[in-house]
This record gives sequence, C-alpha cells and structure tokens, in this order.
Amino acid sequence: MSEGKRDASAGEAVDKTETTSAEAEANTNRTSEPPHASEADPGSEAEHASEAEHSSQARQASDAEPSAGGAPDSAAEGRPASRRGPIAVAVGVFGELLITAGLVLALFVVYSLWWTNVLADRQAKKESDKVREHWAADRGPGNLDTRDGIGFLHAPSMSSDDILVKKGTDPKELNQGIAGYYTEPVKSGLPQDQSGNFALAAHRDGHGAKFHNIDKIDEGDPVVFETKNTWYVYKVFKTLPQTSKYNVDVLDPIPKGSGKKQRGRYITLTTCTPVYTSKYRYIVWGELVRTEDVDEDRTPPAELK
Repeated sequence: MSEGKRDASAGEAVDKTETTSAEAEANTNRTSEPPHASEADPGSEAEHASEAEHSSQARQASDAEPSAGGAPDSAAEGRPASRRGPIAVAVGVFGELLITAGLVLALFVVYSLWWTNVLADRQAKKESDKVREHWAADRGPGNLDTRDGIGFLHAPSMSSDDILVKKGTDPKELNQGIAGYYTEPVKSGLPQDQSGNFALAAHRDGHGAKFHNIDKIDEGDPVVFETKNTWYVYKVFKTLPQTSKYNVDVLDPIPKGSGKKQRGRYITLTTCTPVYTSKYRYIVWGELVRTEDVDEDRTPPAELK
C-alpha cells in the first residue's frame, strides 16, 4: 500500500512539473512577441500626438504669413473666386459690343474710302476705253458723240486722270468713278453751246473721288474738256471754297457769286466739302478762252503738255 501511494505522488509531481514548464514557456512566448497596435505604450501614443499637434500648428502659422509681395500664398489662391455681379457682367458685355462696333466701323471706312475707289476706277476705265474705241472707229466730223459719255475733263492742277463725263449727277452715275453734267435742278449747258454754263459734279471721297483735290485748283489754272473733235480750253477765274449744298444759283447760265454779269461760255465744277462730308459745296468757275480741233494723233493743247 505504501509503495502504491509513493508512485501516485511521484506521478502527480511529474504532471505538476510538466504543467509548470508549459505555462513558463507560454509566458516566455507572450513576452517575446511585439505588442499589438492597440496594446502600444500609452506614453508613446501621447508623444506622437504631441508631435502631430506641433506640426499642424507650424503649418497653420506658415499659411497665415503673407508672401514676400504682400499677397496671400498658394493656399489662399486656391480658394474659388467669387462670381461676378450683374453690373460687372453688363459692363463686360457692353465692352465687347463696343469692340465689335469699332471693328465694323473700321471695315466700313475701308470699304467706303478705298474699296469703292478700286471698283469705280475699274468701271470708269472700262467705260472710257469704250468711248475712245467709238471715236477711233468713226474719225469723221460730226455732232457731239454722247454714246457712253460726251468726253473727258482734264484739270492738271487737280488730277492727272482723264475724267470721263456722262449725263446726270445721280449717285448711280457718279458712283461709276466719272463726272456728270447737271440735268436738274438746273439744266447744264454743253461746251459747244454759244453761251451757257457747263456745270459738272463728281465725288470728292469714295467711288473714284475724281474731284478729291479740287482745292488745288487756283485762279488762272487751265481746265480742258476733250470731245471727239474738239479741245475746249477754259481758264479758272474764281473759286468758292464753301457754300450751301442747296445753293443752285451757282449753276445758272450766269453763275451767281462768280462775279460775272453777262452771258458767256462758262464751266463750273462742284463737289462736297469738307473732305469726307457732304455738308457744303466747293465751287470752281472757269471761262472758255479758245478751242482747238483734234488732229489725227489727238495731240493735246499746250496746257496739257
């Protein structure tokens, strides 16, 4: 019986020893494993929180400081701009409309003062060539040839062009880059008439602007009119730089304001003034001094050489 008890006690001692050894090994393993994040040291967590707070405060202080030029830094610039108010929008739209209107006006000026001249000069040359072709085809004497034009005006002090003259002073005629003789409100005389006033009109700007430099004509300057068979040589005796556009008396057979008191063989040139307006009229008067027959070579008179 005593031996049996001793063996049982020895077995229990061995079991206790093995249990104690297993528990010691388990405790050793737990001690050697790194702590889980949730089991981190409270002191270490406080230290990290403090560092993060200091870093955040430093960034905020840096953001609050103005840049070198006094302007907000990129953080401030990143904020969305406020929307424009209705007044600002209206001002912007109005400005764009003004720019558009300015461009349209500029294009209109270019068209009126340059491109219409190009078109009118082309048309005038075409009509002038046609007249001279008719003259060349029929070189014999005859009455004034009025087909496509009655002749050419030469005013050396105003222009070097041969200005075709046709019947009428309506814009439809004058816009072709020619001069026209009046049919109303006063009927113009013609060069071959024994007395009368050969009254002409042409544009001063745009559409050929044949009378653009009318102000270059002075008293004593020659003005010559060329027909198929005759050169009519006039001499300027007076100019009227400005008169009402309703003053039709300057077109009379004895032009009022010219200083002439008796009938004669006169020529009158009229156009708008000042330049680029049609408010007034500029007048030039001349008187016939002689005529010359046209030779086979159409040699111009001395005044045009």
